Amino acid sequence: PAGMSAAYFVGRAGIPVTIFERADCLGGVVRQVIPAWRISDDAIDKDAALMFKMGVEVKLNTEAPSVAELKAMGYTHIFFAVGAWKAGKLDIPGNVVPVIGWLKDMKAGKEVPLGHVAVVGGGNTAMDAARAALRAGAKSSTLVYRRTKKYMPADEHELQLAIDEGVEFIELAAPVKQAKGMLLCDKMVLGEPDETGRRSPVKSGEQFSIPCDLVLSAVGEQVDSDLMAANGIEMERKGPAFETNVEGVYCAGDAHRGPATVVEGIADAARFAEAVIGAPYEYEIP
Repeated sequence: PAGMSAAYFVGRAGIPVTIFERADCLGGVVRQVIPAWRISDDAIDKDAALMFKMGVEVKLNTEAPSVAELKAMGYTHIFFAVGAWKAGKLDIPGNVVPVIGWLKDMKAGKEVPLGHVAVVGGGNTAMDAARAALRAGAKSSTLVYRRTKKYMPADEHELQLAIDEGVEFIELAAPVKQAKGMLLCDKMVLGEPDETGRRSPVKSGEQFSIPCDLVLSAVGEQVDSDLMAANGIEMERKGPAFETNVEGVYCAGDAHRGPATVVEGIADAARFAEAVIGAPYEYEIP
């Protein structure tokens, strides 16, 4: 979404723009991972059609050249809009599967493991997975989160939609291991606030188990830091309009924020386009 939006906004100003996309289709995580009942392929196709109307060139099935190669090809502004594809690690024994790969396989029509499913995490991706598991025929789907609902990063309405569809929710629970159709969890209590203001969960000394054949790890998806490092980009240094420490190179959307929303990606793209064009886009609203 961030890359397509940036191409649209820059192309609208009459500036030549090229997208390098490693997959065989546009849309990134939205196309390949987010369930179609959340955002349809038809909606993504319409966005792509608008972008193409602005004269955008697209190279599918293409790994992005290095920054040095792109500059040698004549590109003056390079915008990294790679999604948060790298799975976070849930370091417990048992049948644990990264949620991104599981959702991607499901959307591609592949057979995915089900049974009693536990989704560990509290973000919107965790909500998607928990709902998708039930819709695919799981015997049960349970969200396991180590803090309380108040501290979940997911949008409140996303959690409510999951609960309305029959997803169970267990708060103050940290998974320990999955084995023999059960998930052993530590019962947590909330301690002192951490640096973000969220109260840190600490073990209470008690444990409990829930039926579980599969654990979906929906914790801490990350951007491919190796790609950034290979191009000399320091992830923690961001200048105006997301310019990196490398001149003429920008990163935004998930690449700037970590896992974020489509709307945030579009907003970042609009700010990047403003930096490229040199002026904000002006709207006439009657």
